[in-house]
Amino acid sequence: MARSQVMPAAAIFGTPAWKTKPSWTLVATQDRSINPDLERYMAKRAKSQVVEVKGSHAVYISQPGKIAALIEKAANSISDD
Repeated sequence: MARSQVMPAAAIFGTPAWKTKPSWTLVATQDRSINPDLERYMAKRAKSQVVEVKGSHAVYISQPGKIAALIEKAANSISDD
């Protein structure tokens, strides 16, 4: 899992994408690394569409189908304007 993490480029610290683009958040309701209430708060602040999944911090490993469904939902909701 550590190899999936990358250092961010300095250029990304301009205007946060969530201020100008639609966003989606997955809340793992049994996460013990990041408090699910904190995730909900941040998602609300970003005006994200929220999907909650019963699972731990590594929910993308334990429930990949639900993660894929969220990604598909996000991708299909973007218009081609």
